[in-house]
Amino acid sequence: MADQLALLIWAATPDHPELVVTPLIHALAARALDAEVEIHFAGPAVRWLVDGVADAAYATPDKEKSVGDFLREVQREGATLYACGMAQAQWVSAGESLLAGCRHAGATAFVVRGLDPAWRTLTY
Repeated sequence: MADQLALLIWAATPDHPELVVTPLIHALAARALDAEVEIHFAGPAVRWLVDGVADAAYATPDKEKSVGDFLREVQREGATLYACGMAQAQWVSAGESLLAGCRHAGATAFVVRGLDPAWRTLTY
């Protein structure tokens, strides 16, 4: 079994918070299985990494847990969050900051994971 998983979140944008929880739960499940997990945010989905955006979004009408709570949980469990540099240039305004602990990686970094037989990738 491969024990390295890279997720690409690009279509699950802040306009549709119900779509981003599934990849975050998959990341938590992979960490529970001791897999190394990277989550790459591209396109407008990079907005999830902007301070305050995820804390104001909920996947369900009951608002029992914010997307920000999920992001902090995956970070606590050891998943690494990556912002695409091109996406950040397009979708993050000057003066906005990213969540603590976020790193940067371009499109090539995710493609490298997809080409590496030791890694598995999922795209959302």
